[in-house]
Amino acid sequence: MKILVLVKQTPDTETKIRISANNMGIETDGVKFIANPYDDFAIEEALKIKEKGQAQEVVLLCLGDEKAREPLIKGLAMGADRAILVENAQLTQVDSLGVAKVLAAVVKAEGAGLVLSGKQAIDDDNMHIGPMVGELLNWPHINVVTKIEINGQTARVEREVEGGQVEIYETGLPCVLGAHKSLNTPRYTALQGIMKAKKKPFEVKKVADYGLDAATLVKGQKTILSGFMPPPEKPAGKVFKGDDVENLVEQVVKLLRDEAKVI
Repeated sequence: MKILVLVKQTPDTETKIRISANNMGIETDGVKFIANPYDDFAIEEALKIKEKGQAQEVVLLCLGDEKAREPLIKGLAMGADRAILVENAQLTQVDSLGVAKVLAAVVKAEGAGLVLSGKQAIDDDNMHIGPMVGELLNWPHINVVTKIEINGQTARVEREVEGGQVEIYETGLPCVLGAHKSLNTPRYTALQGIMKAKKKPFEVKKVADYGLDAATLVKGQKTILSGFMPPPEKPAGKVFKGDDVENLVEQVVKLLRDEAKVI
């Protein structure tokens, strides 16, 4: 079985986000990009499945630009066998459906038996791609997965739901599964792994290589981005001083009632 892991390039969690001058994205100059942290759990799980002898190959797949190379190299250093980077030069503003169409086409071409991804990306938090890829492939898809057991041509999967409850599914393969952070603990990348990663197969593809047309994907998108804006600045907090506690309480209550309108 071949496992394809969907990897998204996202800004480092310590990056200070700046909106671009045209308000249509973020400034990327000087921004370090990493693999979406939830995708690290998906990579780790794919490697664990392979180590159990239940898969022969782990392939990383990303739709992105040259900045995605480093995150993919990290995944190869963890132990993945090869990586595919599909250039998104003409698809920077395409919506989730357009992205999912590209990824689904690659999955078909690769003949994968299992697709793993993070449950969501930390930048847009849409939680769209995994389920959309599953729907386009007409495969079962389960998200927020906390445990995976492969048994031949089936998978027993646990997922977390609200209230600390757990749902258990048994599904046939192939399928698409979205990893939660409690699924495992990703391994560290050693220097030896990083050196080996640089020699592993790394393919750079275009959407046309998979029978798709970038202009058609953009034209067919269902969501149109109108712009980005920073959240409004929070008003300065108010400090109450004095020794008359009763009077201070009256002031606080009055503000909560008349301005905040929470009581």
